[in-house]
Parts: sequence; structure tokens; C-alpha cells
Amino acid sequence: MSLVLRNLQRAVPLRRVPLRQRMEIVRSILGVQKFDLGIICVDNKSIQHINRIYREKNTPTDVLSFPFHENLKAGEIPHPDFPDDYNLGDIFLGVEYIFQQCKENEDYYDILTVTATHGLCHLLGFTHDTEATWQKMYQKEKQVLEELSRRTGARLQPLSRDLFWSGS
Repeated sequence: MSLVLRNLQRAVPLRRVPLRQRMEIVRSILGVQKFDLGIICVDNKSIQHINRIYREKNTPTDVLSFPFHENLKAGEIPHPDFPDDYNLGDIFLGVEYIFQQCKENEDYYDILTVTATHGLCHLLGFTHDTEATWQKMYQKEKQVLEELSRRTGARLQPLSRDLFWSGS
């Protein structure tokens, strides 16, 4: 099935191909390549608007995930009854925010990949509301990113590494 990657912002130059290639590998590692997935890249104003509406937080953020299949247990792969239900949902990447948060020695596309992977884990039922759920999510992200790094030569660390509360 398809990975739709849309760039709806002009704040930061974005080449979609590197992100698409890496996310196709991530989907393969997670075993969800038969599901549709939307990744929408937006600026600070747009992600702040979405964050305000859905999370009642009036600030820009790095990633927001909107699962098609709600109430999945962490890591559970959906078993749809209908072809139209082969959809994981949408990930909104706040690419302007991510770019502004990038440290000097960090590769922007690495951080985009890590952030999109974090969002995809949310679509698969992972959360970080408690220390126990954070631990599960961190371990899954770490496993996926280690495999992605092995396949691509990158050196990627989980987004949830320093996060046991809930920033994103």
C-alpha cells in the first residue's frame, strides 16, 4: 500500500525522497508496509493550530499522530475486515519546529526520520503517558532505529530517549 508524503509548508526546504526512502524501510521493519500511511509536513503555524484543537496546547510541536485504528495495544498490528481499513493514519511533522530544534551536529533528515518513526509508533498504539508505557515505546523505537541504522549506515537515537513525561 502507499506512503503518501505531502509537504504543505514553505518555511524550510524539504527533499521528500530521503524521508520517503527511510520511512519505507521503517514500515518494512515494523511489518506494516501493506497499510496506507500519510505523512504531512507543516510549518509552526499549522502544527500549533492542530495542537491547539486536538491537544489544547497552544504551541508548535514536532509531531502529532492521528491513528486510523484507535485503541490498539502497543505494537499491535491491525487486522482489518475491509480493504479500505488498511490504513494506519496520519502523522503531522512540524518540520519548521524540528529544524529550529536541530542541534548543530545533527542531520535534519535523521531527526525527521526519528520523529516520523516516533509518530508511527504512536499509530501502532505506543504511548508515553506512564513510565511503563514510555519504556515499551522507547524499546520499540530503539529496536526499529537500530535496524534502520544497520541498513542505511545512519546513527539514529529514539526521540523518546529523554522523555518520560509527555512533550510530544
